[in-house]
Amino acid sequence: MAVILPLMLMLIFVYVFGGAISPSGAYLDYVVPGIVLTAAGFGAGSTAVGVSRDMTTGTINRLRTMPVPSATVLVGHTVASLGRNLLATVVVLLAAVVIGYRPSAGVLGWLGVFALLGLYILAITSVFAMLGLVARSPEAATGYGFGLLFLPYASSAFVPVETMPGWLRGFAEHQPITPVIESSRALLMGQSPGSDAVVAVLWCVGIIAVAAALTAYVFPRRVAR
Repeated sequence: MAVILPLMLMLIFVYVFGGAISPSGAYLDYVVPGIVLTAAGFGAGSTAVGVSRDMTTGTINRLRTMPVPSATVLVGHTVASLGRNLLATVVVLLAAVVIGYRPSAGVLGWLGVFALLGLYILAITSVFAMLGLVARSPEAATGYGFGLLFLPYASSAFVPVETMPGWLRGFAEHQPITPVIESSRALLMGQSPGSDAVVAVLWCVGIIAVAAALTAYVFPRRVAR
């Protein structure tokens, strides 16, 4: 699902809406970074379900009887999500190349893209891990994170924020996903991301810090029950 749904979205946006949005055919270059972040969001969403399942099925209690930290399960889910979503990113980019996407990034540009995407994946995964920790069941964990999966649609992922109504434009310009998308788009096209990269990194680091603090507070209390 983390790969198939974003690929379907890419085909729909490019071949169904792309001609109306950008008759010149340049819409593919615009939309690919948004599709990549959408794929990362869907992939990270499974982390909440996995953490909740481990909390409710006794996995954590079994770990408490072993000479390993109970929090190892959270670290494991986070690392697995990072690897899984970076792989999904590669698949989405390769599929985009097949249908005509031609990024012009150099070596440093590609390194910057994957470093930024890795930081974003860690940020969103840390949020989903925390949601899975507080959820009473895997089903509830799915619902808790559902709204986060729609943030790319209220960003510059699929259309420029300048085309949005004023009330939505303000939100789109100042939410965390927009600077990540703008930075990734610039890097992939061989351009400088400018201040967007700084804002994107600050957002990601801030989200990771807040999610880690909440997890550190909630985890021992949930385990003690």
